[in-house]
Amino acid sequence: MMAEQYDLIVIGSGASGLAAAVTAAWHGLSVVVLEKSEVVGGTSAWSGGWIWAPCNPVAQRAGIVEDVSAPEHYLKSLLGPHFDAPRIKAFLDAAPQMVGFFETNTALTFDGGLAIPDTYGTLPGAGTGGRSVIAQPYDGRELGTAIKLLRNPLRETTFFGMTIQAGPDLRSFMSVTRSVRAFAYVTKRVLRHMRDLALHRRGMDLRNGSALIARLLRSALDLGVDVRTSVTVQSVLKENGAAFGVSFSDGTELHAKRGVVLACGGYPHETERRKDTFPRDAEHRSLAVPSATGDGLRLGETAGAHIASQTKGPAAFCPVSSVPWSDGQTGLFPHIIERGKPGVIGVLSNGKRFCNEGLGYHDYVEAMLENIPADSPARSWLVCDHRFLRRYGLGVVRPQPVPWQHWKRRGYLKTGRTIADLAKSCGIDPDGLTATITCWNEAASKGNDPEFGRGTTPYMQLQGDPAHSPNPCVAPILKPPFHAVEVIPGSFGTFAGLATNAHAQVLTKGGAPIQGLYAVGTDSASVFGGFYPAGGINLGPALTFGFIAGRHAAGANQ
Repeated sequence: MMAEQYDLIVIGSGASGLAAAVTAAWHGLSVVVLEKSEVVGGTSAWSGGWIWAPCNPVAQRAGIVEDVSAPEHYLKSLLGPHFDAPRIKAFLDAAPQMVGFFETNTALTFDGGLAIPDTYGTLPGAGTGGRSVIAQPYDGRELGTAIKLLRNPLRETTFFGMTIQAGPDLRSFMSVTRSVRAFAYVTKRVLRHMRDLALHRRGMDLRNGSALIARLLRSALDLGVDVRTSVTVQSVLKENGAAFGVSFSDGTELHAKRGVVLACGGYPHETERRKDTFPRDAEHRSLAVPSATGDGLRLGETAGAHIASQTKGPAAFCPVSSVPWSDGQTGLFPHIIERGKPGVIGVLSNGKRFCNEGLGYHDYVEAMLENIPADSPARSWLVCDHRFLRRYGLGVVRPQPVPWQHWKRRGYLKTGRTIADLAKSCGIDPDGLTATITCWNEAASKGNDPEFGRGTTPYMQLQGDPAHSPNPCVAPILKPPFHAVEVIPGSFGTFAGLATNAHAQVLTKGGAPIQGLYAVGTDSASVFGGFYPAGGINLGPALTFGFIAGRHAAGANQ
């Protein structure tokens, strides 16, 4: 039987794979996307959707025009010996081009994160806003029957399946009981969502990662990309050292004139590889889709690729809590938003704080792993009072007016009339926690955090509450009952991966490119060497190197 032939085969349908497919198809290539799951989008569809792309045209249109060397200086100062000059230059050069390409030629358009600063604001070159973009909200009805291909969002991070975007959208939901305008806005969104559930059995007002994948999928279909789901690739075919197609378990083959792109989502659920690279792997929980089991790395290795595992860390860490649902299922909630708000602290079992909670989620988990002895469980608790719980929520517990007591009954939310009572219910040292809260309250009443300096950089201030003064990130913990949620190490995806060059070509152990074989997204080793310089540093390189790979495969002018 003669094998089917395309110009380019893309394995995986997350942001990186779809970006490569759309770019190559726009340049005239015939492209097929092969997805192992029944739906497309991978972990990207579950993400917050932010994309780090310094010097992008969205920011420039808003009047934010920065020195193009500033992002490079920032990364150099943070990454140190992990600074990969050729790949970082390729990323910084191509990221603005990527944003402009998709805006001009496809259904993917963006809003700017004009007020979102980089994480480490004291480092030279750190950005104070404009380096991030996010896909504009999208009406899922525009996908037509293809909406059935789109992965549903996580219920832990939605409101009954409704995606809520960080920024004005989220602020409206947080202020629904205190603002007439917010109440009207939220009511309109909720009524639309109820209508969509009745008519389509899912939310259609798509935001965050759902909007990103929906727009990329629409673009791919418009350009004639063949999208196939429930397909598992057995191996990459090579001839004379170059990749020319793939094979399947039934012996059939699919050939490609221009090559193969690996975009399978890294190895967050590959047991053996995780054991070798993840600290305290048995206690770690991944937020990635279950189908991300290291297929891309396995396919690359069998084709002669080298695994670059010497990153600072193996994964993009995030603290998570285990969510017991009423139907008996258990999910994971990523603690991204509330840690920097005024009136919450993170403590260990001794009752003591261990980090600046207002820094990035990656930093929080790194600090946990550094401060907890190997013979103790890797866990911490986010502790707050009742005022905080009803104002901001805690984990999956929503702020007012949503009820909260059922989370206490299920054991997710620990509660105590006193700090000592709360400590006992959590298994925290009562004397240690009482002393910590006493010390915190004394300084917090003046807006200070002398121990870790919460609220001292633009990033931390953005994570806080601008309506709270004198420090948007600091407030006493005073009003009973007191609450806590246990959090453990988690991650969004892996940083270690296939070694690649500035064109996203996969490299051998000797550093030579394997012709016709590309790796993008988390199948490729992190361009930032395992650091987390800003929000959106997973999707930013994913889209950018997907764009680079698609362009390179098409032989387009670089």
